[in-house]
Amino acid sequence: MSVEDLQEKERALREEIAEYNKERDRIKYVIGNIGGKRYSKVDTIVNVVFVLIIIVLFILEVAIHFIPTFLSLEIGVLLISAKIIWMIHSQQKTNHFQFWILNSIEFRMNEIIKRVKAIEKGLKDRDK
Repeated sequence: MSVEDLQEKERALREEIAEYNKERDRIKYVIGNIGGKRYSKVDTIVNVVFVLIIIVLFILEVAIHFIPTFLSLEIGVLLISAKIIWMIHSQQKTNHFQFWILNSIEFRMNEIIKRVKAIEKGLKDRDK
């Protein structure tokens, strides 16, 4: 191998590493937007709102019998059902994103396998 070949391979490897780092940073940014701090703030706000509504309804029921008892129970069950739906939706978004990441990893692995096979074939042809 000549020095030029080695320099060319080194340049190609550096470009590939730079591309990998750029893609890694992009994935970190996307993960942060979907499941990071911003999303957890929204989730915290929803949790606080649900808890406050349930506490207010409980206090009104105990203190002044604002609404009938059975209606109060039904509203509580409705709020808990809404919270469960919110949690299912949140989990579904997370699962979809995890599937997308795994699918991307599999695609990249298949590309790398093809490149390795091509390199092996080139080496075998060169050795003959």
